[in-house]
Amino acid sequence: MAYWLFKTEPDELSIDDLAAEPERNFLWDGVRNYQARNFLRDQVQLDDLVFIYHSSCKPPGIAGIASISRTAYPDPTQFDSSSLYFDAKATEQQPRWVAVDVRYKQKFGKLLPLDKLKKFGTLEQMPLVKKGNRLSVMPVSDTEWQNILSLIHDQD
Repeated sequence: MAYWLFKTEPDELSIDDLAAEPERNFLWDGVRNYQARNFLRDQVQLDDLVFIYHSSCKPPGIAGIASISRTAYPDPTQFDSSSLYFDAKATEQQPRWVAVDVRYKQKFGKLLPLDKLKKFGTLEQMPLVKKGNRLSVMPVSDTEWQNILSLIHDQD
């Protein structure tokens, strides 16, 4: 099993949305960065665990955990001309983008804010805390995962 961090805007899909329907598989779509797409397509596996990170909000931070319930398949939004994620170069025969499905696992009692993650020395190599990182899907090492869980436990 691997660990991941997926960024989402909470008004698009939040940990509360996942928690409201814990048995439901939610489409994780709209990834339009090639490196993030490659992680989804080539490395994300069934039952991997994912930190759900709320971005573009005040404050940004890790809100909970989901798991991968369906591995990569063609992102349907790339074919929908009314979607913000439409890609005119994508075809059913040659899709360019993938989606996965996630399922709720846990909501944290409090959001673990980015500023607290940045202050935790053992996370300094994590792409999330490095300046200018915009990647929406990123791997999390075993050590980083455990350190973040300990931060969550300490703030509860």
